[in-house]
Order: sequence, then C-alpha cells, then structure tokens
Amino acid sequence: MDTVTASRHAQRASLRHPADALARASIGAVPILWRNLGVADATTILDEIARIGFEGTQFGTGFPEGARLRDELAGRDLRLAEVYLPIPATVDGPSADAMDIARVHVTRLHDGGGDVLCAAIDGSSDRDATAGRADGAPTPVFTDAAWAALVALLHDIADAAAALGHRTAFHPHAGTFIETPAEIDRLVTSTDPARIGICLDVGHHIVGGGDPVADLGTLGDRVTHLHLKDVNPDVLDDLRAGRFSGVGEAVQNGLFTELGAGTLDLDGVIEALIERDYDGWLMVEQDRGFGPPSESAAIGRRVLGAALRRLGGRPLTARAEAAG
Repeated sequence: MDTVTASRHAQRASLRHPADALARASIGAVPILWRNLGVADATTILDEIARIGFEGTQFGTGFPEGARLRDELAGRDLRLAEVYLPIPATVDGPSADAMDIARVHVTRLHDGGGDVLCAAIDGSSDRDATAGRADGAPTPVFTDAAWAALVALLHDIADAAAALGHRTAFHPHAGTFIETPAEIDRLVTSTDPARIGICLDVGHHIVGGGDPVADLGTLGDRVTHLHLKDVNPDVLDDLRAGRFSGVGEAVQNGLFTELGAGTLDLDGVIEALIERDYDGWLMVEQDRGFGPPSESAAIGRRVLGAALRRLGGRPLTARAEAAG
C-alpha cells in the first residue's frame, strides 16, 4: 500500500468508529462546492474528497464516465453515491424531452457503478423569485395536469432505473415547483412508495418552510437518501424578506454554510434517523463557501463525525430528559 492510500485509509478509519451512530449509513460528498468556487478539475476534486475521509461522491460536472469513472473511484476507494437528475419543467409540467434527459442520467449512473438516481425539478426563474416564501407570496404552481404528468414521469424514470438495479429518490428543492411542505406532501401521497423514495435535503427543506426533524419522523421510511447542509438564518431572513432576487443570489451570499454553523438541528436529524436504523447515504453538501472548498468540506465531515460519535449508543430519550 502506497503512502497516499495508507493516509486515506487512516483518515477514514479515524472518522468512523464501530460505536458511532448510524454505523450502517455511508457518508458522501457533493462536489458542487468545488465547482462553484472555481475548481473544475475532476482529479483534484476526487483526490480531496478521498483525502478528507468521505466514502463516496455525487457525480460532478466534468467527471469522467463509464469504466474510466469506475477506475478513478476505485483507485481512491470511493463509490458513486448518486447521479443528480434536474428535470426541466414549467407550470404545465415536465418538458417533452424530460424522459430522454432522464435516460442519459440513468445510463451514467449505471455505467459508473453508482447507487441512487436523485431526481429533482430544475430551477426556474418564476419559482426562484419567491424561493423561501412560496407559501406567502403570489407563486406559480403546478396545475393538476402538471402533477399528473410529473407522477407518471417519475414512475417511468424509477422503473427504468430499477431495471438496472438502482433506486430513485426525489429531491425537493428551493426555487422549484416542489419546494414547500404542502408540495412535498402531495408528491409523497401521489407516488408509489415502492418506486419513489425521498431525498430530504435538510437545508432546502428549511428554506422551503419545513422542519427536518419533525418531517423525518412523519415521512419515515419514505426518506431513502439524505443531503446534509446547514442554513445561515440571517441570510434566510433576507431571502424571505425579498432582499435577494432568488435562492441563487442568496446562495452567493452564504445561505448555506458549514454543518454546525447555522440553524440546522443536526443532532435532532441524526436521532430521527437512529429511530429507524437508517442505512442510506448521508451526503454532506454546501453549495458555496468563502474559503477553499476542501476546508468547508472537511469541517462538514468532521462536524458530522463528531455528532455521530456523540450520539452513538445514547438513549433516544436523553435529549428529552435533558430538555425537561
């Protein structure tokens, strides 16, 4: 074993202990942080993700595909956790070419030896304008026909992915037509739970007006994939007050921050997952930071590691007793 590989193994071992909470879950990184801070080289991004101690990654812009991607990941002892599928849509529903776009992403996932297809509605300027306050402002929403088209499309996508051995999870996202708790509820009640899981992005869920801890309890086993990101409450207040043009500008101004630095109840999220012995992916994500991306990613990984260590073996009633 060469020195670099040995160092990666030691780093990862130092961050995962048998007594940690959620020992059956896997921990991955989302590379958008590097892309948004100007790091485009896939080799550099994958090297840093492995060095920091992650076990997997979302497919990133500029990554190789197919056998070459599998080789690049295997050489760093990484896995392809997910491929993200943005579905173009208007108030009238998904675009006519949405299934063709989805097939490209399903093939990318399969050829790369990946796990989860993470589907979301793509951002649009009309919904972005009321991101974070879509329940309280004049906001364009899906028509009933659009909902029916989306549900049918998601089932077709999930069936195509399942035929190749992959799970599908839908990712509600701020600035899109599936953002608010009511929209999430309609999606959950309209789709087949055996085919469509939910990727709960706890940061976007907060922005959309949800409570990640309470809603993890409500959604239960429908949550099959998780994106972990924290939210700066001051920037969120500005977004909801209409001081930004939308979620994109808010992100540029630090809406999402390192785990532990914002309003997310990370311990509460982990405890809700302990309740159901969650064994899926925990994807650490921060869309943008103000320093080198590897520093923010390392902070997120270590804050998560510390929380898993702290909550490992801890009775679930301990926090309630302490609060009482």
